[in-house]
Amino acid sequence: MKGFGTGAFRRVVRSGVGRRRVQTVVIAVATMMAVAATVVAGSLMVAANAPFDHAFAKQNGAHLTAEFDPAKASTEQLEATAQLAGVSASAGPYPSTTFRWTDSDGRKSPTITLVGRPGPHADVDDLDLTSGRWAAKAGEVVLSASFQGPAFKLGSTLKTSDAADSATLRVVGFATSASRTADAWATSGQVRALASKDSPVKSQMLYRFDAADTKGQITADRKKLAAAVPSGALLGTHSYLDTKRAADNGAAPTIPFLIAFGVLGIVMSVIIIGSVISGAVGTSLRRIGILKAIGFTPREVVRAYVAQALIPAAVGIALGVVLGNLLAVPLLDDTEQAYGTASLSVAWWVDVVVPAGALLVVGIAALVPALRAGRLRTIEAIAVGRAPRTGRGQWAHRVAGRLPLPRAVTYGLASPFTHPVRTLAMLLAVAFGTIAATFAVGLTSSLNAVGKAQDPESRAAVSVFTGGPAVANGGPPPAESTPDPLQADPAKVSAAIKAQKGTASYYGLTQEEATVAGVSGTVQASLYEGDSRAGSYAMISGHWVAGPGQVVVPSRFLETTGTELGDTVRVTIGKETATLRIVGEAFDTSDDTLEIHADLADFPAADPKLFLVEVKPGVSPAEYARKLAGLVRPLGGDAEANSPSEQENFILILDAMAVLLTLMLVSVAGLGVLNSVVLDTRERVHDLGVCKALGMSPRQTVSLVLASVAGIGVLGGLAGVPAGYALHGFVLPVMGHAAGTDLPTSVLDVYEPLQLVLLGLAGIVIALLGALLPAGWAAKARTATALRTE
Repeated sequence: MKGFGTGAFRRVVRSGVGRRRVQTVVIAVATMMAVAATVVAGSLMVAANAPFDHAFAKQNGAHLTAEFDPAKASTEQLEATAQLAGVSASAGPYPSTTFRWTDSDGRKSPTITLVGRPGPHADVDDLDLTSGRWAAKAGEVVLSASFQGPAFKLGSTLKTSDAADSATLRVVGFATSASRTADAWATSGQVRALASKDSPVKSQMLYRFDAADTKGQITADRKKLAAAVPSGALLGTHSYLDTKRAADNGAAPTIPFLIAFGVLGIVMSVIIIGSVISGAVGTSLRRIGILKAIGFTPREVVRAYVAQALIPAAVGIALGVVLGNLLAVPLLDDTEQAYGTASLSVAWWVDVVVPAGALLVVGIAALVPALRAGRLRTIEAIAVGRAPRTGRGQWAHRVAGRLPLPRAVTYGLASPFTHPVRTLAMLLAVAFGTIAATFAVGLTSSLNAVGKAQDPESRAAVSVFTGGPAVANGGPPPAESTPDPLQADPAKVSAAIKAQKGTASYYGLTQEEATVAGVSGTVQASLYEGDSRAGSYAMISGHWVAGPGQVVVPSRFLETTGTELGDTVRVTIGKETATLRIVGEAFDTSDDTLEIHADLADFPAADPKLFLVEVKPGVSPAEYARKLAGLVRPLGGDAEANSPSEQENFILILDAMAVLLTLMLVSVAGLGVLNSVVLDTRERVHDLGVCKALGMSPRQTVSLVLASVAGIGVLGGLAGVPAGYALHGFVLPVMGHAAGTDLPTSVLDVYEPLQLVLLGLAGIVIALLGALLPAGWAAKARTATALRTE
């Protein structure tokens, strides 16, 4: 075919791409969405791989955060510690203190660490300023990014105490510290101004060491610091290993979730790209025969049709990379908040590997049918054209014709059997879309059930303190400036709560360190007074504490101690020891601390330090707390409304991620259906013209096209719902085990029968939506034009 030269080759390729504009657009759009979904899925899977380690390395995180007494160690002495053997880098000293703010709704924060730094960047703990700017003057504060949300935005104000004349700070920025060296930052002068007798200024130093991979190495480094300063100057240290363990534990449950969506997205993308490209080449057999007739060699035919597939696919891949990066940004921001790590971005190699892989898939998908076409004899290729192989699918038409349905519908129902391979690809696309929808619905329902089941103390509307340290999970401790000698009588506080208008229910709680026979170290014992069912944890097995002599423990306690329900354990709190029977296994993922739940009556010396109150519908928790505080403060107690828990924020983030990822996967599935129907409609355009000439109306034409995918939608839904249900049943326990617990029935069994039926219909919806546009095009096609098309 030397006579045609490269100019003829280019014209064939260009005309092939331009002549079938709809198909070209479908290839580009389907490839774009598939690549975008793969970029997002790959980015999230990369983000789920050791997120703390990556963030810590990026920020040059502090291996050890040390607090010194400035009265015993001067600035020069602290700076000199940077020259100690083994210290590779240091930052500081920075003034630090602790305080509690009051927000605009009157809610108090937990005790937080405030550090004075001149800017976010340093040799150690190089902070990531996620939004806003750094605090430059008094009255400004930068908060940890974990506080960012509806309650705190740029420009929000907070009071440094609940006193009328307390200072006001304006939030000017949010920053992330992978090392968790502070909760907030301000100028050095602001830190010193907020210090008090009960919360004096300390000097914070941040260190990186040559060897800090183990607890023993960190301990040795700490001893060097203590020996380098005057006796008693080192007040305390915090190891990055503790922060890493907490961060990894928090991230672990989400990794199976991200991997599941990632694998779904990648597999579906391969299926869609492969079916789109192979279908596009497979429908061009007649044109291939004509090219051979005028002198093109088989090799040139193959090259031409691979190129015709690669050009729109390459455009789609480029757009998909851009779209994937744009969509990944908010999801990675959510992942950053979920993991509590520094700023995440799409890994550069994802933007390289995904396009390269997509081009490879496109090339292979186009090469296989193109090679088959290149081997066809010229006359055979022209004779076959766009028509299906003789006799293929005729049995389906005969069977469908016997159904008591309109002929247009039965014709459509039998059409998929003409192209079984293409039908299989479309079926897989619909099935995977249904799997994603089923899995996402179950996952979000389970996550919401986790939110309702976890940390019930933090969900109480109001916390009432008796004056002792508030140690309830999620409950903020009292202000450190509260005079300790004034201790409220729990009975009087309880009476005040009971008499307060708007009280729906309440129970008493205290948490004490306890020792349990057979357990090394201490455990945290939550002791309840009154009807604590409102504060009960979801039960994996057994029942909640119903009276004295009973104890409820989490899964990790049973694993650690080798006990099971019905066994007894000896619990000692202070000077009191009680033998308690394990009556329930609670769903509790509280960090690394073993926690048990028992009745306060088993330890008479203990008093409730906290009351958790639920208010009646329509009652404002903040207003209720304000009025109750006026009654209990003279007694030595306090009351305040509770803020939303971080667990709820975390669940909302995962819900949002699941919804966005599902929409992307369903869109990719719909595009796969769209492409297949476009190909089928173009192949049957002459048949449709004959049907129209015989009296088929546009509405019947639409019914024919939609019926051709309805059966596929039904089968895809029937296959996708059980698979999505099984995927949920597999991934959720893995997420639970990653968090160190089994899951209760309320978290696992979240599907309702009606919900499963509706999810089964999702397959039909995906198929019909994908076929709607081609059905409209077929209905609008003029009869004469369709009859002239061969």
